[in-house]
Amino acid sequence: MSDWMTPALFALGLWWFATGAILYLDGLPRRTFRHSLLAASLLMVAALFALNHSAADQSVAMTYCSFTSALIVWGWLEMTFLMGFITGPRKQGCPEGCGGPAHFWHATEAIIHHELSILVAAIAIAAITWGDPNQTGTWTFMLLWGMRLSAKLNLHFGVRNFSEEFLPPHLTYLKSFFRRRRMNLLFPFSVTAGTIVTVLLIQQIGAAGNSEATTVCFTLLATMSGLAVIEHWFMVLPLPFNALWKWGLKSRQVKSAPTVMRVHECTTAVHAHRIATADAAKP
Repeated sequence: MSDWMTPALFALGLWWFATGAILYLDGLPRRTFRHSLLAASLLMVAALFALNHSAADQSVAMTYCSFTSALIVWGWLEMTFLMGFITGPRKQGCPEGCGGPAHFWHATEAIIHHELSILVAAIAIAAITWGDPNQTGTWTFMLLWGMRLSAKLNLHFGVRNFSEEFLPPHLTYLKSFFRRRRMNLLFPFSVTAGTIVTVLLIQQIGAAGNSEATTVCFTLLATMSGLAVIEHWFMVLPLPFNALWKWGLKSRQVKSAPTVMRVHECTTAVHAHRIATADAAKP
C-alpha cells in the first residue's frame, strides 16, 4: 500500500499547499507582486534545470523531482496570470449583451498571452526532456494543461460556481466572460474524459513488471488527474469547496481591513460633525 499511498499523499499535499500559497501571494498588495514573481522566476529557472537533470534518471527520487519541477513551472505560469503580468491584450470585460462567436473571441483576447506562455513552456519542457527515460515532468505538465483548458472552457460555457473570490480585484473583469448555469453541454464530456484518463492511469499503477519509480510516476499522475476531475465537479456542485483554501485568502482580508476601518472612521467623523453643527445652531 505504501508504494502508492506515499506519492498520492505527496501529490495531494503539494497541490493543496501550492494553490493556497499562490492565492496568498496574489492577495498581498500589488507592490509586492514584482518581488514575489522575481523569487518565483528564480525557482522556475531552477525547476527547468532540475527537469533536465531528472529526465535522464528513472529513479524514485528523480521521479519526485521531475514531478515537483513541473508543478513549479505551472505555478509560475499561474502567478504571472493572476498577478496580471501575462494575461491578454483585452483589459476590460465583455460589452453588455455580447454573445456568440464575438463573446468567445473577447474571452480569448483576455487570456491569449497566458495561453501562449503555457504553449512555450510546454515546448521547452518537451525539448529538454526529449528522448530521456523519465518523462514524469512532461506528462504532469501536459496533464495539467489539458485539464485546465477544459476547466476554462467550462467556465466560459457556464457552471454553477465561478470561485470568483479567487480572482484578484485587477482581474474581476474576467467574470464577464463566465456564465452561471447548472451545467453546460461540454461538462459531461470533460468529466468523462478525465475519469477515463484517471482510471487508465490507476490501472498502470499495479501493472506487472513495474519498477518502484514507474509505480510512483503513475500514482502521481493518477492523483493529479483525479484531482482535476474533482475540481471540475467543484464547479457544478452547491458545496463550499473553496473553504479548503480559506487560509490562502486571508491576505485579502488583511489588506481590506484597513480600508474598512477608514470607512468606519470617516462615517463616525461625519456623524460627529453633524451633531456638533446641530448643537451650534441651537439658540
